[in-house]
Amino acid sequence: MGVKVYERILQLFEAEGINTIFGIPDPNFVHMFHRAEERGWTVVAPHHEESAGFMAEAVSRMTGKAAVCIGTLGPGVANLAGAMMCAKVENSPVIFLGGQRARITEQRVRRGRIQFVKQAELFEPSVKYNASIEYADQTDEVIREALRKALGGTPGPVYIEYPSHIIQEELDVPEPVAPSAYRLVNQTAGPDKIAEAVAAIKAAKQPILLVGHGVHTARAGESVKELADLIAAPAIQTSGGTSFIKGLEDRTFPYGFSAASIDAVVKSDLVVAIGTELGEPVHYGRGRHWVANEANRTWILIEQDPQAIGVNRSIDVPLVGDLRAVVPQLVEALKDSPRTATPELAAWIKQDADQLAELAETAPTGRALVHPARLIVEATKAFPPDGIMVRDGGAITIFGWTYSQAKPHDVIWNQNFGHLGTGLPYAVGAGVADGGRRPLMLITGDSSFQFHIAELETAARLNLPLVVVVSVDYAWGLEVGVYKRTFGQGSLETGVHWSKETRFDKIAEGFGCYGEYVEREEDIAPAIKRAYASGKTAVIHVPVDPKANSEEMPNYDEFRTWYAEGTQ
Repeated sequence: MGVKVYERILQLFEAEGINTIFGIPDPNFVHMFHRAEERGWTVVAPHHEESAGFMAEAVSRMTGKAAVCIGTLGPGVANLAGAMMCAKVENSPVIFLGGQRARITEQRVRRGRIQFVKQAELFEPSVKYNASIEYADQTDEVIREALRKALGGTPGPVYIEYPSHIIQEELDVPEPVAPSAYRLVNQTAGPDKIAEAVAAIKAAKQPILLVGHGVHTARAGESVKELADLIAAPAIQTSGGTSFIKGLEDRTFPYGFSAASIDAVVKSDLVVAIGTELGEPVHYGRGRHWVANEANRTWILIEQDPQAIGVNRSIDVPLVGDLRAVVPQLVEALKDSPRTATPELAAWIKQDADQLAELAETAPTGRALVHPARLIVEATKAFPPDGIMVRDGGAITIFGWTYSQAKPHDVIWNQNFGHLGTGLPYAVGAGVADGGRRPLMLITGDSSFQFHIAELETAARLNLPLVVVVSVDYAWGLEVGVYKRTFGQGSLETGVHWSKETRFDKIAEGFGCYGEYVEREEDIAPAIKRAYASGKTAVIHVPVDPKANSEEMPNYDEFRTWYAEGTQ
């Protein structure tokens, strides 16, 4: 018997280890959703297609694989646009499937067509590959090319149009082949370059690892930990690499926000950069903290996309390949000659621990309204050690970079694009990828939380162990700060304030979740513990000091150096 096009698409995704799909089905997709559930897929229908895209992106980050979401023709596909752009900037391999009317409708010279717009051309700049399955027998080649493009080079999103005239057609096709049969997988670096890298590592006196977002989205922490042990180096996090690799928690320092990270960078004579674009948040690896000792520093970069080599800075030893394959190559080559740690490493570990403890001690306390720094300290002290941390928001995220007392092994946030409102969908997607086993905590600002607040129902429906801690200043806190810096204290702050009658704990209860309103800083951690104990998705509403939120962001001057236009 033949295979329907919609089932063949599922088969091809299954060959890549994909078994989750997000979206709101219409006539184009009901067959696919029905068959997916029959085949054992996890099928999640959120309340907005943009949320579907963010949820899929979170699954990709948590699994190291491509992920899939769909959009109903016309308005549903339009709603995917923000998630597409985000996935492009975040380098996330998300497959966006867009429904469309039959091509005969598109080709007719008529006006007033219902739920119709030419979609593909609108998304061309936002994706790595843009195609349509015009004929049933194109299904395999289009889906495979989409996966090839999404996962090859610098990962990113693709868009596939799925017009209604091909949905029910049947194909006589063999069983799907393994990914290695049609795309490059586990690409290793050349032995000559591995030898150069090993020689540079052995010659170094103060090596560091620069660990980026890609290490975590590739799920490569275990091999990177082995490499860090062999070269006895600290791990310096980029802004995106804010997860802590298991076993490296004590010697992982956030770039620029930790005194130990700055000292380690300045003194380094070798950098092994893994899973990072060397972008603005690390000053391209050549500005600010990197200027000192630049002449004596060797750079090794592991990069899958050869076109990225040498763009942001010169690289001495480029290792072109999949970091999941290249890092094990280095581990194998170094395993018989491990380095001995320099005395500075122990000193940096102590320095960083002391700084963290001091921040917990000195975070402002005893105010009439909770200080955002104190909210971060109290909330992250209550974070479950095995949990998944999700971040969202402006000011509260900046407070979190400095004051967090937790060292999660999985952190998900929108570090490159800065898209607000991703937090709740990311949390749902991460929980789905994890099977709802590990506790989740989302720390978010009130403005960002409201973008996709309807997904509380989705989280509750899926029974996810999620606690949302909302920092509430009833304003766009970062923008309030911009008004003050631009026009001075007491200036008119247009369009950044909203009603103080809103109660997120009550909204949560309306969605069937657990809710608490907390006004005292000492009650934050107990409320979080009660929320987890409730067995429900939960929301903790914490009013914070709006003046502190807009005026006292820590390390804000450091943050602004990321935007040093034309100076780097």
